[in-house]
Amino acid sequence: MEQSAVTTAGLASVATPSILHLILEADLIVKAVMILLLCASLWCWAVVFEKGFRFARLQRLATAFERNFWSGAPLDDLYRRLGKRPDHPMALMFATAMDEWRESPSSSETAAQASLLERVGRVMSLTMDREVQSLEKHLPSLATIGAVAPFVGLFGTVWGIMNSFQSIAATKNTTLAVVAPGIAEALFATAMGLVAAIPAVVAYNKLSYALDRYAERLSSFTDEFSVVVSRELDAKRFG
Repeated sequence: MEQSAVTTAGLASVATPSILHLILEADLIVKAVMILLLCASLWCWAVVFEKGFRFARLQRLATAFERNFWSGAPLDDLYRRLGKRPDHPMALMFATAMDEWRESPSSSETAAQASLLERVGRVMSLTMDREVQSLEKHLPSLATIGAVAPFVGLFGTVWGIMNSFQSIAATKNTTLAVVAPGIAEALFATAMGLVAAIPAVVAYNKLSYALDRYAERLSSFTDEFSVVVSRELDAKRFG
């Protein structure tokens, strides 16, 4: 009974540390791990919000552009309305293709028209590749955070547990008051690693899928525009 009372008193004497207290009182190495993981988590969410809003905006602009493209209005009118600064990849692909078409010499020969179609398709593909590469920027960092953050947190955990054992060896005392702080900060480092890694992995998969869908939409537009140009060329040749 007396031993139980002593144990209870020992447990009660161990104050529950707050998160801020764990960070401030942690070992220098563990503290550096926590700060690194916090920065990684903030970067992850910054990329998620920036890419998420950007992809949603580009899909809306592409829908509006395709509506205008298939409205039946002359392509030259749409080209003039865009001006010299298209504000999204699909419009930029259209503008570069129109530039190539307008600058090419007019010819009714089959070989010349086939060469024009090939050049238009190539120009649009190159433009699409550049735009997709630009949209892909910072996405690999999410994959890196998702893969590395748990191990960084695990390193902080191992270091914190080592400090707990050193405290036990130095004080020759195994009470919770000696062991708990080091173990708590060690487990908190693991938790921070998971908090940074899990959203990064989920966001990378979701954003990569959204980018692939948008790239497929741009690729389909390249084929659609080539069909329109082919019709125009056939109309001039047989008209």
